[in-house]
Amino acid sequence: MSDVRSRRPDTVLQRGIATAVVVYLGVVLVVPLVALAWTVLGRLGDVAEGLSQPDALHALWMSAVVATIAVVVNGVLGVVGGMVLARQRFFGRGLLDPLVDLPLALSPVMIGLAYIVLVGRGGWLAPMLEALDVKVLFAFPGLVIGTLFVTLPFTVREVALVLDELGDSEEQAAATLGATPWQTFWRVTLPNLRGALEVGLTLTLARSLGEFGAVLVLGGAISRKTQTATTFIHIAMEERQQAAAYGMAALLAAASIALLAFLRSRRPSVESR
Repeated sequence: MSDVRSRRPDTVLQRGIATAVVVYLGVVLVVPLVALAWTVLGRLGDVAEGLSQPDALHALWMSAVVATIAVVVNGVLGVVGGMVLARQRFFGRGLLDPLVDLPLALSPVMIGLAYIVLVGRGGWLAPMLEALDVKVLFAFPGLVIGTLFVTLPFTVREVALVLDELGDSEEQAAATLGATPWQTFWRVTLPNLRGALEVGLTLTLARSLGEFGAVLVLGGAISRKTQTATTFIHIAMEERQQAAAYGMAALLAAASIALLAFLRSRRPSVESR
């Protein structure tokens, strides 16, 4: 009986903490999403009309294209970068490792401004870009560069963490059996990275679809040219096209939730690798 009584304060405290966490998450995450969904469902006709506009369709297409490029580039460079961090030892590696996480700490708007210093009118690289007749600022390349910057850490870090956990014993065994470095990569290293790539590329896709600050600064949100789904929401709210803005926001939220659900469904298989 004394043991039961002694545990009661801890039980009450634990329940109190759990309740506080649930309430906090509900207020910060669930309630706003429910409010958005409720608003969209109450104005389905206006929402459908707003999302069927050419500007909205083009913005969705632009986000899909930029996100696809980000996934492909991060899929390749993420594997290469992760292998460099996990397998290579060289002068300056101690600086490179924290640099990978820098996009997580810096504001995307600030990064957009930093790129303007480089590629904008009178920027450091402006003479070279003008000579090559390449336009980055307020053009499609600006959207890609901004998105690649903010998504850089996800795949690289996942790949590096998995390689650190696995070690290189399997790769050394393959080399001992006569496999070339290329054969070792395709038959040993890459299959072991499947789970890391699933996580990293899914997070990359979700982050690409939701990026706003960098693409707004570098792209300028020019209608039917550099406007993405997120910048469409911004412009639509400014122009009082609330139904279109709510509908686009609901689409992006649904896409993010679907991607998270995919990761949750894949967690057992990812953890088993």
